[in-house]
Amino acid sequence: MFHYFEDKEFLNKAYSFCADIVNQTKMLLQKEDIDVEMFIQGSKRRNMVTQNEEEPIDFDFDLFIKSCPDIYNCHAIKEAVRKCFNQVLQSKDLPDCEDSRSVLSSKEMWNDEDEQTLFSIDLAITTRFPNENFCRLIHEKTGIISFDRWLWNEVPDSLEMYQRVEDLKQEGSWQDVRECYLEKKNFYLTRNDQDHPSFICFNEAVNEVFYHYHN
Repeated sequence: MFHYFEDKEFLNKAYSFCADIVNQTKMLLQKEDIDVEMFIQGSKRRNMVTQNEEEPIDFDFDLFIKSCPDIYNCHAIKEAVRKCFNQVLQSKDLPDCEDSRSVLSSKEMWNDEDEQTLFSIDLAITTRFPNENFCRLIHEKTGIISFDRWLWNEVPDSLEMYQRVEDLKQEGSWQDVRECYLEKKNFYLTRNDQDHPSFICFNEAVNEVFYHYHN
């Protein structure tokens, strides 16, 4: 089951290493005329890094697409991100990433000062169209790549997510969000549900707590 990982010294060092990789990926994408912002979703930024028992810690990053030559060519966007991400990983003598349905995942890494605690990067690709909810880039796999689909998948009720985060913090309800987020991570874990990554769990937790206090 998931729990919050509290070793802040380790988290700061591991996060700094991962953030540097993602930031270099961002800079390479800019050379491809893909303008992105980097976010750490739910976890390190808000003291919400989780670990499933003794498994590796996942640092969940978003690359938010601000502009690109063709925002609807999802296959080309994900391939560009994958190529740039791998280029940075290779420069650090790390293996290429894995392409799952909703994220690109690095292989497990470790800190030379603590080789027992492994960590990795989960890199999601997101965007938001004017006056619409956030969208995740999804790779629907069929087993035959010529039949695969790449598409923007809307995240329900996410348009005001970050404003609700600020409202809940100011109202002193943030601990409720932390508890709800952990519950949702474990809820989907027990059901072996692979379609609710951290971005979705975080959005659901924020909305659930927000609606509880703003009926």
